[in-house]
Amino acid sequence: MADDVTSFTGVPPLFAETPDSVSFKKLRKRLVRGALQAIDAYGMVDRRAVESGAAPRPKWLVCLSGGKDSYGLLAVLMDLQYQGALPVDLIACNLDQGQPGFPKHILPEWLEKIGATYRIVTEDTYSIVTEKVPEGRTFCSMCSRLRRGILYRIAREEGCDAIVLGHHRDDALETFMMNLIHGGRLAAMPPKLLNDEGDVMVLRPLITAAEDDLEKFSNAMNFPIIPCNLCGSQDGLQRVAMKQMLTEWERKKPGVRQVMAHALATVRPSHLHDPALFDFLSLAPGGKGEDDPNVPF
Repeated sequence: MADDVTSFTGVPPLFAETPDSVSFKKLRKRLVRGALQAIDAYGMVDRRAVESGAAPRPKWLVCLSGGKDSYGLLAVLMDLQYQGALPVDLIACNLDQGQPGFPKHILPEWLEKIGATYRIVTEDTYSIVTEKVPEGRTFCSMCSRLRRGILYRIAREEGCDAIVLGHHRDDALETFMMNLIHGGRLAAMPPKLLNDEGDVMVLRPLITAAEDDLEKFSNAMNFPIIPCNLCGSQDGLQRVAMKQMLTEWERKKPGVRQVMAHALATVRPSHLHDPALFDFLSLAPGGKGEDDPNVPF
């Protein structure tokens, strides 16, 4: 089904003033097609069931921070919606967390301009975080927990089936490396997740998109970016270190990020060490073998 989007036959308002170059059209198509492939591959919405009336039309809360990734997410989803390839109602949501200097007017003005349905929520989590987190420690962990709880509440109030986030391929790889090196486990960012309460999905349609593509897309679309350093986040974060590591690997071996991303979707449980994931106890001669020529003896 993902091959439905092969060409652009119209110009939604969001793209009315974008470049007419071949390179931009290819970039836009790559992001849109990749998102649709992820939506179909991970069952984020059963498009055929919704279009036939066999399933109700879902509603998604699209989280918009003011950064390039979330702008790109909303643009891609609205593009798919405009083309009739995404039978979902979208509500863009920005959580104003009370950071000093946050330009409150930017997102509402832009959302009005592009004709998006939206909701702006004001919750002063900044004061809570700065009060609770000791001096010199990063705010990100507590801020993320508070933000998550608020967004789940908003999704329920709006009758949304899912919260949709703009995390991309490079975010997933950085999370994988953080879990591997600092957490002692193999885990990344799932493209589709059910919350603990079991009533709201968390979706990441851009999970295969390259950050470099989203950067180029943002520049071409001239998104009104809001700086992400308003809360004073420190540069010494573990995630920043992982990003730098991956950037260096990519410099030495171009394409390594994509190879690593492929590995996240190509797992061999029998060649890991988790007995909860693979039944080593039942493995015995006479069964089906699974030798690996890449593993040294």
